[in-house]
Amino acid sequence: MADSTVHSELQNVLDNFSKNAPEQVRNPINRSREEVIASYDSSKSPKPGSKLPSFKLTNALGSEVSSDDIIAQGPVLITFYRGSWCPFCNIALRGLQKVLPEFEVKGVQLVAISPELPDTSLNTVEKNTLRFEVLSDVGNKFARELGIVWSMPEYLRPIFGNFGHDLAQRNGDDSFEVPLPASILVDKEGTIRNVFLDPDYTRRLEPATALQWVEAL
Repeated sequence: MADSTVHSELQNVLDNFSKNAPEQVRNPINRSREEVIASYDSSKSPKPGSKLPSFKLTNALGSEVSSDDIIAQGPVLITFYRGSWCPFCNIALRGLQKVLPEFEVKGVQLVAISPELPDTSLNTVEKNTLRFEVLSDVGNKFARELGIVWSMPEYLRPIFGNFGHDLAQRNGDDSFEVPLPASILVDKEGTIRNVFLDPDYTRRLEPATALQWVEAL
């Protein structure tokens, strides 16, 4: 297990942003974060005990991967992330990679999903040295089926542009939509066993907690 927790790394990024980001960047980003926290309808989110909807998505190497094939191999922890441009997402992905051997010992697979195109996903895999499947949910179709899509406000577009985050190029569409970060543990029957979903994208599932879920399978 890693010495530092994902939570502490996330908090460091948030503290640095609050301290150092210029006001014209900090204020709209904080405003949008408050808006999604206030507006998200949790009644639409996936619930333990329900079946995971089936999917067929493309991995970072361009091959199609189906949920049926994944679940046939055993339980799976599915993590949705917004994109490789998001520092909070990269911390969460690296946190999972650090404990991947512990999941593998328990026979549990890790899968990460974002709306980014396969080429961008491949960059994410390489940048974070990931050894688990990273899939492209182009157009957020699967995330929408789960009720976890956020349409980011238009006033954020100029800020993303200033940072060089071209989501239209990364995602293959101009919707400016991202999934809410969510982690879903699915058992070998395809039933959802545990869900972590927080509309505050600065909060993520702690890998240690995910391992506790796995212990309870």
